[in-house]
Formats: sequence, C-alpha cells, structure tokens
Amino acid sequence: MMTQALGEFIGTLVLVLLGDGVVAGVSLNKSKAQGAGWIAITLGWGLAVTLGVYCAGFLGPAHLNPAVTLAFAAIGKFSWSGVLPFIIAQMLGAFVGAALVWLQYLPHWQATKDEAAILGTFATGPAIRQPWANLFSEALGTAMLVFGLLAFTKGQWTDGLNPIGVGILITGIGLSLGGTTGYAINPARDLGPRLAHAVLPIANKGDSDWNYAWIPVVGPIIGGVIAALLFVLI
Repeated sequence: MMTQALGEFIGTLVLVLLGDGVVAGVSLNKSKAQGAGWIAITLGWGLAVTLGVYCAGFLGPAHLNPAVTLAFAAIGKFSWSGVLPFIIAQMLGAFVGAALVWLQYLPHWQATKDEAAILGTFATGPAIRQPWANLFSEALGTAMLVFGLLAFTKGQWTDGLNPIGVGILITGIGLSLGGTTGYAINPARDLGPRLAHAVLPIANKGDSDWNYAWIPVVGPIIGGVIAALLFVLI
C-alpha cells in the first residue's frame, strides 16, 4: 500500500504541477504564454493528467483523485482500507505540485496585480456564483469522468495507451463542461493548491475564497459515487 500511495503522491504532484502550470502561464503577466486562452488550458490539463497517470501507473492504480478513489471503493473496485492513505497522498502531492508552480513563476506574481487571476492559477472558481448550480456542474463533470474511467475497463487497450484515453476524457470534459466552474472534478486538485495559496508568501495574492471551497470537494464526491453506482447497474 505504501508503494501505491507513493504513486498517488507522485502522480498528483505531476498533475497539479503541469495543470496549474499551464493556467499560470496563460494568466500571469509577462509570461510568454499569457492570453493563450481556454483551449490551451484544457489541452494542458488533459496532458497533465495523462502524464500524471504515466508517472504513477507503474506504482499503483493512478487514481490521482479522491473522488475516483471513493467511487471505486463504493462499488468494490478498491479496498476501503486504502482510501485514507490514498487521499492523504493525493492531497500532499497536490500541495507540493502547487508550491512548485509558485517557485516556477516566482517573478510573475509580483508582476501580476490581479488577485483573482493569481487565485485562479491554484484553485477553481465559478464564472457565475450560484452555489447549487456550481455544485451540479462539479458533480456532472466528475460523473462523466468516473463513468468514462469505468467504461474504459470494459474495453481492450493496447498496452500503455490507457492514460492517453484518460487525457482525452479530461480534455473533453474541460472543453464541454468546464466553462462554468473551471472543472475541478477532483477534490485534491482544488483543495491542495488552495491550501498552498493560503499559506505560501505569494506576492499580490488576495483571499483564498474559502466560502466556495466546499463545492469542488463535495460536488466531485457526489458525482463520482453516483456515476459508479449507476455504472454497476447497467
């Protein structure tokens, strides 16, 4: 279990480093990628998840997401004894990945005065703040993720190509459903970097928006578990 948890730490670190990294590149002043837009962000996140899965997959199942871990446990595809170690490893990996993004773009925080843009490089936020609509968006996006991951287990994949399918799934969710909330669809991906935003000495940062923080945690868990339970009924 320790080896598998290490894989979750490494994979989630890579996921957040590259995922938050692309958002920072697009959002922060004086970055060469500034203004590249939503397509760059969604493609970057798809690749981030793909590479995170590759980096973790030789050590364990590469969930990289507490909502996935809980959903798989709920239908007997993962042991409940491993849930807490996996979630702790995922959260730590997300925090460290976010801290590395801070270091990577260190001069750019001082050059950026937009507090919302700075928070947005770490954590998600709604385009229109309506809590129940935002909760539904996160639940639906994660339901699509978990249902897709379970569907992948029913098909035949050439060895080594499954992570690419996962990346395509993430990119599709981001392009089609992500515009409402920024598609956290992963409690660790949002909460770990939000904690990093809160504690790191980031220049020009503002509030970490803890009033919203429960939505990208609760929504994905609800959506993931529902999708998994529906899948086993088919």
